Amino acid sequence: MRIARQCLDRREAVVGWVRSEAGLARLQEAGLAGMRCDLAREEPPSGVLEGVRLFHLVPPVEQGVEDAHTRRLVSSFDRAGQPKRILYMSTTGVYGDCRGEWVDEGWPTRPTVDRSRRRLDAEETLRRWSHDTGGELVVLRVSGIYGPGRLPLARLRQRVPMVRPEEAPYSNRIHVDDLVRISLAAMDKAEDGAVFNVSDGNPSTMTDYFIQIADAAGLPRPPLIPMSEAPDQLSAGMMSYMSESRRLSNRKLLDELGVELIYPSLAEGLRSAL
Repeated sequence: MRIARQCLDRREAVVGWVRSEAGLARLQEAGLAGMRCDLAREEPPSGVLEGVRLFHLVPPVEQGVEDAHTRRLVSSFDRAGQPKRILYMSTTGVYGDCRGEWVDEGWPTRPTVDRSRRRLDAEETLRRWSHDTGGELVVLRVSGIYGPGRLPLARLRQRVPMVRPEEAPYSNRIHVDDLVRISLAAMDKAEDGAVFNVSDGNPSTMTDYFIQIADAAGLPRPPLIPMSEAPDQLSAGMMSYMSESRRLSNRKLLDELGVELIYPSLAEGLRSAL
């Protein structure tokens, strides 16, 4: 929705593609043209994608190591039309556990959990499409997104514990407004085939992230536990995030796209998010 509004502000034609009638209604309420198509079971209509610039933000399927949504999307292009350029929003999880090292776009992809393997499968599917057809592709490997309505306030109110700071892994993040600006700049300026790490360049531990949010929101800080107790007290999903640690370099993003971040640190971004 935020990307679409920015495109409209630039007087560009926009069509939002969503999977549900509820999503279509939200687009219409916002004054945006929309199309409904659920990639889990159907393909887009004939000709609708010919020559377009496509922001591919569709999340992968929930099981397995292949992203059937992206595979179905690409297989539909013979009938729906070949896009001119695709921007795919992937994840930094494709790097796997980097043991806290600084990671640039040349770091090898070694995903350790299936949700990240599905994202890498989507990247590779789109690269094959680009190679075979000459269509342009840009990949954004996005860190944790935060912003208005995207903060773990309920978790903090429920007093869910976090691992002690000295044992917590590094995590990375980007404010949603900066992500929108980066996405538009990458679509406009990035070289064909480019990959960008998307983060604010100021990583911290995941525990520090929760503590900063609690302090900014006036909520109690989370209880702190040793890592040895975490498997019994944290969800499997959170434990999968806690099993990976990396610090993302965003130097390529800043140098090649010329984007100046509005929120280069969490402290600045939280004032907006709250």
